[in-house]
Amino acid sequence: MSDIALLHVTFATAEEAERIGRLMVEERLAACVNLLGPCSSIYRWQDKVETATEHRALFKTTSELARELADRIAALHSYDLPAIEIWPAAAGDAVARWVDEATR
Repeated sequence: MSDIALLHVTFATAEEAERIGRLMVEERLAACVNLLGPCSSIYRWQDKVETATEHRALFKTTSELARELADRIAALHSYDLPAIEIWPAAAGDAVARWVDEATR
């Protein structure tokens, strides 16, 4: 049974988050994607402080697939520099088995 990882990703639109999330589950890189809804982001970009509404998603996968999933999301993402954070996570045996079975 693999360890699991969570990827926290922000997207420009809810539609982009859903489209990429669904594709990652279909490609078996993620077992599940939680679409967390809009948030306000304040960040520095090209030496200016910017504010934007973004849409968050939380991807559940195995630790072994986390980097491949992050690279695939980045390739499909509309941002020049997508914020993709990989977080190690602990889960009960049943959930860890499900993540293993739902991914490659």
